[in-house]
Amino acid sequence: MTTSLADVASSGATLRAFLHGLPGVDRVGADQRAAMLGSRSIKTTAKARAIDLAISMVDLTTLEGADTPGKVRALCAKALHPGEGAPRVAAVCVYPDLVPVAAQALAGSGVKVASVATAFPSGRSSLEVKVSETKLAVAAGADEIDMVIDRGAFLAGDHLKVYEEIQAVKAACGEAHLKVILETGELATYDNVRRASWLAMLAGGDFIKTSTGKVSPAATLPVTLIMLEAVRDFRDATGRQVGVKPAGGIRTTKDAIKNLVLVNETAGDDWLSPDWFRLGASSLLNDLLMQRQKLATGRYAGPDYFTLD
Repeated sequence: MTTSLADVASSGATLRAFLHGLPGVDRVGADQRAAMLGSRSIKTTAKARAIDLAISMVDLTTLEGADTPGKVRALCAKALHPGEGAPRVAAVCVYPDLVPVAAQALAGSGVKVASVATAFPSGRSSLEVKVSETKLAVAAGADEIDMVIDRGAFLAGDHLKVYEEIQAVKAACGEAHLKVILETGELATYDNVRRASWLAMLAGGDFIKTSTGKVSPAATLPVTLIMLEAVRDFRDATGRQVGVKPAGGIRTTKDAIKNLVLVNETAGDDWLSPDWFRLGASSLLNDLLMQRQKLATGRYAGPDYFTLD
């Protein structure tokens, strides 16, 4: 049985009342459960399957001021052919001005073109600029938009402003999927992470994402746990499934597998797919490929055998 939450955002007061009426997060309990799940040991065949699944979930990312078309083309080539027998990654994530380069390189491959937008990473711009940037990225070929919320408005209690901005950007996306970046490292409390997660989902986000990767702490296991609980509970309440994307600080195969265990044990295996779970990373793929080769051959190839991203 699904529940309509259409009236929750009828005013700032009703939205605030709903968000602050969500159950509080037991911080100690969340930390302990994340640590316990993160200590699970995955070996041999299960580890090999987990590595390939993690590769297929990677949003291979370059978001630097020095990015060039050549760098993006090289990243796209790696996304399409990560290693012998390895699956393709889920997406390549770039700045809006480089979307045409990525779109051309990935055309017809099934690998998505993702673009950050809405004044990434600060989110400090007018709604008109955010909507315009989103439309331009989609028109240039972006399949997915990673938007950042206005954390200042959220922390000041102006939840309706954040809600309406997400709705407007979602409308500007058209057929493109919208990932809503909460920048959890700036939200101060686990309760705020839960509230921001629900706010983003209520406003129409297709994914909720931890971080821009530009703020520390980024994607911690307890925060990802809370967001996975939120998408699970949201689907129970509404019937709509929303994805989760931890990003920032996920650098090793061990990190990736910890996240996959978290998904399986918290939200369930319905989320163990690139359609519903992504890993935002730039350096993670190389470690996954090295560990994959070690399992296959018994030897580490070493980082010199893989491109630097």
